[in-house]
Amino acid sequence: MSLPRTPKPFRAGTHRLVPPEQTLARAQRLMPVLGITRLANVTGLDTLGLPVVMVTRPNARSLSVAQGKGLTLTAAKVSGLMEAIESYHAEHITLPLKLATHQQLRFSHRLVDVAALPRCAPGGFHEHLRTLWVEGRSLFDGGSRWLPYELVHTDFTLPLPPGSGCFMMSSSGLASGNHLTEALSHGLCELLERDATTLWWLRGREEKLRTRVALESVEDPACREVLERYERAGVAVTLWDVTSDTGVAAFRCAIAPGELDPQRPLGPMGGLGCHPAREIALLRALTEAAQSRLTLISGARDDMFSQRLEPAALRQRLRQFHEHREAAGPRRRFSEVPTHESDTFEGDVEWVLERLRAVGLGEAVGVDLSKPELGVPVVRVMVPGLEVLHELPGYTPGARARAVLAAREEAGA
Repeated sequence: MSLPRTPKPFRAGTHRLVPPEQTLARAQRLMPVLGITRLANVTGLDTLGLPVVMVTRPNARSLSVAQGKGLTLTAAKVSGLMEAIESYHAEHITLPLKLATHQQLRFSHRLVDVAALPRCAPGGFHEHLRTLWVEGRSLFDGGSRWLPYELVHTDFTLPLPPGSGCFMMSSSGLASGNHLTEALSHGLCELLERDATTLWWLRGREEKLRTRVALESVEDPACREVLERYERAGVAVTLWDVTSDTGVAAFRCAIAPGELDPQRPLGPMGGLGCHPAREIALLRALTEAAQSRLTLISGARDDMFSQRLEPAALRQRLRQFHEHREAAGPRRRFSEVPTHESDTFEGDVEWVLERLRAVGLGEAVGVDLSKPELGVPVVRVMVPGLEVLHELPGYTPGARARAVLAAREEAGA
């Protein structure tokens, strides 16, 4: 995946190759081909005023509704459409596959480190299990790497392929863009975001409190605009710096009303964000929180936690949110969070790979899922050793999570 240097001409709230208007025009032309029947603006269902859309694909093989958010309605439409487009690609993979055991392939093919891949509990993977494999490319040396197909596709229709049920199936690391390297950068950041969030979540309460970010220290204009919109709507915000040992900026944002409204029962909602540039990482977390809230309001997803709709559970969650937000103790300044910015997408990818190598993660694989007839770069990225979200059903802590838990136990937290 060695490509010429790709600059970042568009830098308003995010880094892209072209303005969102250009991406939107191209993506909208693909809607009938991909089975997208509706691009709906649901912003007005909430009081925040932050643009959010939902994109409907009735015949999807995973989620039939994708969400999008942004500082403008156009940016939100692009966000939602590109999410739907990348899901379509992962549901309809036409790459060559191999049905074989690990034992059969390991002498003739370069395989990823299977021991470091996110397992599903209870998983039944073993050396002699016949399962499907797909070829990717190492982001470090460009060489061939074969990895379990289960970690690449998002076709969740039954029956699942042979050997399924061993690894964590999710959309983590699935990304699209205006350029393949733009997509690679996004996919890597999403994996780092999930890893950082899980490691942060496993820390003790006092350690988490010390990662809160002082809202008044945020000086980025775009982030300030979103914070002010929350304030005007009477919605409280808490931010945490969840950046892991990789040093790639990552944030968790939680928003909640001051008290429970019986006519509009909404509890705390969250958002995550990760990017080499800290202001983009924070903006992603801030806007994703608004998207999560509108997803619940609109009823677009059946997998939202049902207990959020129970008044007693909502009151308890609200109480915990405000206690944590108002707890005494120092708060980090936004300027203390590490940041990095390069002039090209390749520069971002190379820097992130350096950060992975610095913490002992020397393998990263990209599977190019792009379809030439559609003309949208889509990639699935996998970094063996990074943690997946702890919330996923069947999550089994990997080596990095076990190290955090061991340190916490040793400290008595």
